[in-house]
Amino acid sequence: MNSKQHLSPRPAPQSPADPQQPPRSASDGARTPSQGPFIYAFEGLTPVIDPSAYVHPTAVLIGDVIIGAGCYVGPGAVMRGDFGRIVLERGANLQDNCVVHSRGDVDCVMEEDSHIGHGAVIHACRIGRDSLVGMNAVVMDMAEVGEQAVVAAMSFVKIRDVVAPRTLVAGIPARFVRNLSEANIAGKQNGTQMYKDLARRSLAGLRPAEALTEMEPDRPRNDWSRYQF
Repeated sequence: MNSKQHLSPRPAPQSPADPQQPPRSASDGARTPSQGPFIYAFEGLTPVIDPSAYVHPTAVLIGDVIIGAGCYVGPGAVMRGDFGRIVLERGANLQDNCVVHSRGDVDCVMEEDSHIGHGAVIHACRIGRDSLVGMNAVVMDMAEVGEQAVVAAMSFVKIRDVVAPRTLVAGIPARFVRNLSEANIAGKQNGTQMYKDLARRSLAGLRPAEALTEMEPDRPRNDWSRYQF
């Protein structure tokens, strides 16, 4: 598609009160939770989701977004690949209400087994293999988070900053705190493996439902006993 070509305007919604109007199909904008996430092509580029990845129905994927095998994308996550490419590599997870955006001169990449905590903002940067970005942290343009590094919750990684591999950074702006031990890294990997399993279990067992009006007798619990909390 020519870069100057504009997308056609979205058709006006039909009134549900008009009995003469037929129901809208998924192809013209209607959607139910069972149909999967909100997916939008942008100027001919359509998001790609590996069949073994789980993307929650309330997630939004726009344009040049590529999600690899075994990934987990949580409720309310937004991946806007309209300015540039976004890649979530194999086994990575992007949790609830995260926002990911890129820019035209750099890909935004979350490498294999990276772990992006609830509400984080990942903007046109690179998150290294097996690293962790904590809840509500922000990682800015062209920053690099090294392999097996941890950005603490609520931290702010500045434009072009580099977080060294196997280190913990924290604060606003994020600063070096200490090197990570093997036990620290094993603990991170335990959590990432949980999300890999959650992707598989969600594909198999997460469905839209109506709330019960009361708790069942002997209500069971989900079994995550193989993991450490």
